Amino acid sequence: MLQSLASNSCVRLIQNHKSTWYFVSLILGYLLYLIFGAVVFSSVELPYEDQLRQELRTVKKQFLMENECLSEERLERFLKKALEASNYGVSILNNASANWNWDFTSSLFFASTVLSTTGYGHTAPLSDGGKAFCIIYSMIGIPFTLLFLTAVVQRIMVFSTRRPVTYIHTRWGLSKQLVAIVHATLLGMLAVSCFFLIPAAIFSALEENWNFLESFYFCFISLSTIGLGDYVPGEAANQKFRELYKVGITVYLILGLIVMLVVLETFCELQQLKQLRKMFYLKKEKPQDRLAILEQDHLSFTTVSDNTGAKTEDKTKTFVSVPTLVSPNDDPMIQ
Repeated sequence: MLQSLASNSCVRLIQNHKSTWYFVSLILGYLLYLIFGAVVFSSVELPYEDQLRQELRTVKKQFLMENECLSEERLERFLKKALEASNYGVSILNNASANWNWDFTSSLFFASTVLSTTGYGHTAPLSDGGKAFCIIYSMIGIPFTLLFLTAVVQRIMVFSTRRPVTYIHTRWGLSKQLVAIVHATLLGMLAVSCFFLIPAAIFSALEENWNFLESFYFCFISLSTIGLGDYVPGEAANQKFRELYKVGITVYLILGLIVMLVVLETFCELQQLKQLRKMFYLKKEKPQDRLAILEQDHLSFTTVSDNTGAKTEDKTKTFVSVPTLVSPNDDPMIQ
């Protein structure tokens, strides 16, 4: 008997806090996914890092042997200065001296990466005034960009998703959920073709040292706003039409980000994904539930009041009523 009561109470506890348990499982799943990514990246990349370190040590040792007049300390200071400049996008190589990082087109590309929170990191402000302006510019520009993207995506969604799905649903009488799933799949395939596959082929042709995988990698890292900065187009030496190329990349990034948001919003409007998201959300208290709670409280209050009144009447009835005597002859004892 006690075991059945305990099991029933556990079942009721789980059912009453179902969204909480789902949320806890979501957190645990996310942590496990982070750990899984760390394990895979470490196992894949660590051997390459170790090999690169050994190659650099070998090259450094050989250079010092060939140039005995140069001490290791002087070489370390020179390399440190060169690496610090490289972190700010300034290279000491002769074939890279013709490319400026802060001409108008490069600055326009930098501003687009800041506002879209992509941030490749290949170029950074050098002066204190530039760093201060970058902070103020980002504080105003990033919310402004979110507002701009939200407004643009909302207008595009009407013509790209909602109206076509509604038209096909009413015109041919197909299930709206089925039409929405097929439409989202086709829209996703079109976006991948136009903003990943075709641009990757173009970048692999324009960039000398990029293959198709590296170009596709750049497109995905850019349009997902990860922006690692290991691949940045238009930075090669003697790049033809570099200014026009930079402007074209800026337009590609903005349009691609809008399209990615449209595709994500289209998938988020699917009924199946809405139900999946509701599993992890807190349930909102509806007005009907509040009214039911208030009515229940009012009923409980009136019940308690009625019970109190009834008990008071019972107590008054328990007392014996004594008749009033007008004269001594009215007393039955005397009689």
